[in-house]
Amino acid sequence: MSKIKMFALGGLNETGKNMYVVEVDEDIFIFEAGLKYSEDNSLGVDYIIPNYDYLKEKKDHIIGIFITHGHDEQIGALSDILKDLPDLKIYATKFTIEIIKKNLEEDNLKTDNLVELSLHRNISFGKNSIFPIRVSHSTPDAVMYVLYTEDGAIVFSGNYVIDPSMLGCFNCDIGKIAYVGKQGVLCFLNESMYADKKGFTSPSHRARDIIRETINKNEGRILFNIMQAQIFRIQELFDEVSKTNRNVVVMGKKLEEIIIESIDMGYLKFDKNRIKNIKNVNENGIIVLISNEREMPYSNIKRILRGTDKFISLTSEDTVVFASPVYDNIEVSSTKVFDAVAEKGCNLVILSKKQYRSPHASSEDILMMINMLHPKYYFPITGEYRYQVENANLAYKLGMDEKHVLLKLNGDVVTFVNGNLVDTDEKIKTDEILIDGKQAGDVGDLVLKDRELLGENGIVIVTTTLDKKTKKILAGPEILTRGFIYVKENTDLIVEASKLSLEVINSFINPNYIDFNKIKLGIREKLGKYFYQQTGSKPMIIIVVQEI
Repeated sequence: MSKIKMFALGGLNETGKNMYVVEVDEDIFIFEAGLKYSEDNSLGVDYIIPNYDYLKEKKDHIIGIFITHGHDEQIGALSDILKDLPDLKIYATKFTIEIIKKNLEEDNLKTDNLVELSLHRNISFGKNSIFPIRVSHSTPDAVMYVLYTEDGAIVFSGNYVIDPSMLGCFNCDIGKIAYVGKQGVLCFLNESMYADKKGFTSPSHRARDIIRETINKNEGRILFNIMQAQIFRIQELFDEVSKTNRNVVVMGKKLEEIIIESIDMGYLKFDKNRIKNIKNVNENGIIVLISNEREMPYSNIKRILRGTDKFISLTSEDTVVFASPVYDNIEVSSTKVFDAVAEKGCNLVILSKKQYRSPHASSEDILMMINMLHPKYYFPITGEYRYQVENANLAYKLGMDEKHVLLKLNGDVVTFVNGNLVDTDEKIKTDEILIDGKQAGDVGDLVLKDRELLGENGIVIVTTTLDKKTKKILAGPEILTRGFIYVKENTDLIVEASKLSLEVINSFINPNYIDFNKIKLGIREKLGKYFYQQTGSKPMIIIVVQEI
């Protein structure tokens, strides 16, 4: 019998940043290592990942990180984590391994710690074992994981839909899921993102009809903005393109490699001869695929809109299709991109979130999965807290005891001893790491506060030069501003600020010693009050005093 602890370092009460930890005695199993896209007001932060200090402290006990599929919300934090914990084993199925490998190679990280899992084949780790079961999602060979312990199975859902029409590498093995339920499930960790949506997600996750309509109605060039690993959507597009005489250009080396390799591995079905060189991008009727970057949604289409892409520029004859629904937290930036496309005169096609759902489990999908697994305990995960609550309500509908439904936040620990829930009130410290550029940990609350201050009030720089021997003023004080006021219309304000600065400098100058610290504090205090009285703003004030 075992002591089992479960908690999330990220992914609860939020969209993205998924990372869930299951400890079975001394063995630690981690499910997902994802990022969260930065919000529209996050002042230069590219993306956000979970704080993984807990993993650093327990690194000798970690069995590995188990990834369900290759989307950023599942794999986006791996590169950052592996920079600190380079020996961690990463487990995933073949296609997901290929996506992860490309990300790690792009970041100059080793890939020999990637372990390819075989579908529906048990892999043992001492007294525990992991069993991956294929589920239907937008990437090939997406899986849910069954962690077998002495006290019963712990099932981690990943993302899925129930859709019998998704065949081959997108098929969900319902029979194996039901078999796991018959063996006995201690706890089921199940996604919540669409728990509030009625019915099954299928068929609203399919976009063939709108793709076909768009291709047939528009004779000119069509640009599809799409996620790199959304192979199911790319296959829908290729199926419709195959019915025409149009060819395809893939913009971006990484996306092109993924598509070509997917065709070679049998995950995508399309004639490679119809994938043309970037030189063909301006041909009439060409289909252009543009992908999002993993940490910067819409970065590539934004570059085209700015007119800085060396291969392509938009015209009023173009049609631009946003073939992936908009993520939470980036609605404002998405709207700005859509407006910019419309301003170019392009025909704009947007997949509405209401009409077209991503392949996540809606209420009936969730109910069916709970019914198949019959878990003793149920743990709603992945999504805003209101969706976790909706997920819990679905479990109550099936007769589950409220005490056996676990509504938690990041860091809240669920503990089982010998297969029974024990209330410990234990909480793991959780936090976010804000990533600006390629460096982790270089952006914190103070930096964001400074950026906010600069963005709202601007900056004032006061410079003056003193004679090193005589201590007399040689130049200045000169006032420079950025983002504070329009100087030409406020010369009186600048002149007065210079006079006030001069008064402060003179008050602390003597032939023997200058207290630079008092000068800086004095100018900052006097100008801060003056600027607030005159303008109502509090610009950041920087004082530079030098001797020559």
